[in-house]
Amino acid sequence: MDSKELREAIRNGEFTGTTSGAAGHKVQANLVILPKVYAFDFLLYAMRNKKAVPVIEVIEDGQTKSRFADGSDIRTDVPKYNIYEDGVLRETTDDIRGYWRDDFVTFLIGCSFTFEQALLDEGLSIRHIDERRNVAMYKTNIATDPAGVFSGELVVSMRPFDESEVETVTRVTGQFPEMHGGPVHYGSPHEIGIRDIACPEYGEAVEIGEREMPVFWACGVTPQNAALNAKPSIMITHAPGHMFVTDLENEDYRKNN
Repeated sequence: MDSKELREAIRNGEFTGTTSGAAGHKVQANLVILPKVYAFDFLLYAMRNKKAVPVIEVIEDGQTKSRFADGSDIRTDVPKYNIYEDGVLRETTDDIRGYWRDDFVTFLIGCSFTFEQALLDEGLSIRHIDERRNVAMYKTNIATDPAGVFSGELVVSMRPFDESEVETVTRVTGQFPEMHGGPVHYGSPHEIGIRDIACPEYGEAVEIGEREMPVFWACGVTPQNAALNAKPSIMITHAPGHMFVTDLENEDYRKNN
């Protein structure tokens, strides 16, 4: 199905799973919705941490349609949303119309699922797609640059690759700087504060083969970690792995220089 059909399937409850591998060559986006009173602080946080929080669209307060997604409704077109109140995850739901407020500002943030398609096009396999799992995501000891009420450690996504593939993986993903770009680390997870690679804080663990190494990218779940510190009165995000699918083409975000 095309991107508009996929959004409609999500809205109608016909598609409820992770969107990794589901949108083909269409750009997927992380989602953050905040009351306008927090919007400047968050935008500043994003500007200071572009690798983790690369904003591709800001939807003005009260508006529910993305200009990059025909006929979209930001309140229904994500498979699962997380509702945070005062920094605590209160609910995961598939429809936020009951929470909607006219002062809500929506941020769409670039997603690594975009460069996954480019890796597939190179003939590489992506373990969590092959195993029909959500991508593994971990909290690290890498501090982000604070802004206003927002601060916290970087969250990373992980994909294992054969050692011989890491150079190609780095080259291809580095061509998508607005979709988290190249890896922030590969090799020992302990060096970035990950104690147990088999127990991700978000998503699902995948097997890492004997000749494989874990490769880590900055992740759009980082703002959810920052919310635990900022404790805004309400903050709505995508549930990890369940993205907003746009009509934009992945290739529009590829930088070949």
